[in-house]
Amino acid sequence: MNPVHVGRQSALPSAAAVTLTLCASAAAVAAGDLVSAAAPDAMPDSQWLSYNGTADGQRYANVAQITPENVSELAEHCRIKLDSSGSLHTGLVQLDGTLYLTTARDTIALDASNCAQRWRHRYTPEQAEVFAVNRGVAYANGKLFRGTADGRLLAIDASTGKTIWQQQVGDPLQGEFFSAAPIVWQGLLIIGSAGSDWGVRGRIMAYDQSNGREVWRFNTIPRGKEPGAETWAERGSARYGGGGSWTHYSIDMSTGEVFVPVGNPAPDIVPGHRPGKNLYTDSMVVLDARTGALKWYHQMVSNDGHDLDLGAAPMLYQDSKGRPIAAIGSKNGHLYGVDRETRKRVYDTPIARIENEGVQPTAAGLHVCPGLLGGVEWNGPAYDAKNKAVVVGVVDWCSTITPKPQKDYIPGQFMMGGEFKMDEESFGWVRAIDPDNGTLRWSYKADGPVVAGVTPTAGGVVFTGDMAGNFLVLDSASGKLLKKVATGGAVAGGVISYALGGTQYVASTSGNVSRLTFGVSGSPTLILYKLGGAGSPALAAAAASAAGSEVSGAAIYGKVCSACHGANAEGGVGPSLKGVSARLGLAKTIEWIKNPSAKMPRFYPGLLAEADVAAVAAHVQKY
Repeated sequence: MNPVHVGRQSALPSAAAVTLTLCASAAAVAAGDLVSAAAPDAMPDSQWLSYNGTADGQRYANVAQITPENVSELAEHCRIKLDSSGSLHTGLVQLDGTLYLTTARDTIALDASNCAQRWRHRYTPEQAEVFAVNRGVAYANGKLFRGTADGRLLAIDASTGKTIWQQQVGDPLQGEFFSAAPIVWQGLLIIGSAGSDWGVRGRIMAYDQSNGREVWRFNTIPRGKEPGAETWAERGSARYGGGGSWTHYSIDMSTGEVFVPVGNPAPDIVPGHRPGKNLYTDSMVVLDARTGALKWYHQMVSNDGHDLDLGAAPMLYQDSKGRPIAAIGSKNGHLYGVDRETRKRVYDTPIARIENEGVQPTAAGLHVCPGLLGGVEWNGPAYDAKNKAVVVGVVDWCSTITPKPQKDYIPGQFMMGGEFKMDEESFGWVRAIDPDNGTLRWSYKADGPVVAGVTPTAGGVVFTGDMAGNFLVLDSASGKLLKKVATGGAVAGGVISYALGGTQYVASTSGNVSRLTFGVSGSPTLILYKLGGAGSPALAAAAASAAGSEVSGAAIYGKVCSACHGANAEGGVGPSLKGVSARLGLAKTIEWIKNPSAKMPRFYPGLLAEADVAAVAAHVQKY
């Protein structure tokens, strides 16, 4: 767990300063595009304080140096390789010129103006990881907080990268892990346990930021006398009901309410196994941030049989009438607007293909749209304050689901309840919606699924990326494509913008192995763009060695293979690898990895070297 130190970073703001900045940023948006009125050389430095920029989740960058008129001058400034391979879903946090981001195990601090690494904290798992992915950090009072794939919670010194405290808060033997980017509020750290597909009993917890002591918890699968327990008609199924939380959260600072997206019930595709509404799965749950008490909830799908999690954090805004609205993007392919006072839906807008919605899957197989990996994933809607629009990225990817009789619950084992096969065709959308009534204003069809962060700016442009490996810049008024840059890797994490020293930067992740449909994976990388950027090959080459390499078959499998074939080779998007030693043997497994079918990404030569292929092939022989 010892960090690697490279250079030093500037002083960080206090927790009070962060809270003031969160509130000030919302006030600036309400007052109009303050930055756009300033000359470029007078543009004040800006921060990106949390996963979605501000506690309300609006993702609006109030910087305006980059516009539709000059975006042709936008170019890569620098890049740094973060790891050799694996999933990269991390959100980005930028404070006083330092970028903070995560891989599944590492927490990294970079100079936000030139990509130089300042320090790297390496976490060594203490138990087997459930699912090797992480979506970022929260910052408060000089500390960074994050979860791990083996059920731990870490507090890291933001200046030095040293561990301040570490607590085991989940049981990976039960399938529990912590992939969400936490959120902070008045001395508390709020995060939920992931692992719905392993049959966990989901919960949301708050911890004392100073020591990691649990302060409160809310069970997303109610039992006994807890409200909602009656919605599990087969009470025994609530023991392993799912309801995990795996992305991020939003907070209404005026009411002290935390808005929590809750995932799917388990087992995923056999709803008859768990009759009832299955609260609080596939729901937005609103809790008192101080106590964890349930304030209210809004369920999107009851007795879900299509694995239609509510994954992304709700986005909070006020419409033109001053109504407080929660914009909620779901894996079911809908964007909802819910009035936070009346708690009723204001609009319900389909934003992806919808087919066989609500139809029970049968043994003959059921074709559904969106599929199990479609709709809105871990990055939800943003608010374009300049054009008064809700902007959201979408995955359009259907699948065929085939239920099978669910075997008895075994702690820590996958509980899909059947099989699914994704369609070969997939693509993505960026869509802008009227915030008052949900009417579609414009759409941009991307080459690949859009799971990356979507960030509108005061300059009139929207930044995002797709799984085909493209960094995208759109005109925020019309959706017109202004710029498309091939990054060399799938874009699946944060895309943010901020100002430092009179220059507007765009920071984007690139390189990811999950949700692949076009074979563009790439090594996990951070890229900075600016007007007139000319690249920095020397820095990129030097930084590539900082991530290190490993020839552990288990580690490589966790990074590269588990996203498709399952953490324990049980299958998922890709086939099960159970019994591969009997079917293929070591030599043929090596050849299969080197020369896969067209449906499988090719990682060799490139992401995997000869030794890597041999190591992972040997590892899968045990299944």
